[in-house]
Amino acid sequence: MKPVLLVDDSPTMLASISGVLKKAGFTCETAGDGQAAIDKVNRGVSPCLVITDYHMPGMHGVDLISKLRRVASTRFVPMLVLTTDSQQEKRTAARAAGATGWLVKPVDAAALLQVIRQLVPGGAA
Repeated sequence: MKPVLLVDDSPTMLASISGVLKKAGFTCETAGDGQAAIDKVNRGVSPCLVITDYHMPGMHGVDLISKLRRVASTRFVPMLVLTTDSQQEKRTAARAAGATGWLVKPVDAAALLQVIRQLVPGGAA
């Protein structure tokens, strides 16, 4: 099974979301920033889904999505932005970059899994 790639500069968020996903049968790869995520993809990590925070140092989530959309292995992979931001102009920018969806923190585990199962049918045991 291909992993979900989680990208967030908060170790607490990475642990929380990966814990929810692992309990649901998904495997996870984590990255603390956008460049680390790109490096993982360039080293062969081929995710079934990318979930990224919007606000991160160096490269925000929309820039990451834009860059991943230019990589053959992630061009058509669903990508979600998970953030505390709910501003419409940021959502519009995320969509324009290729984001599949936008979830506002804190997100309920059941709601997160419901969205993921719609995007990645049969992705977990």
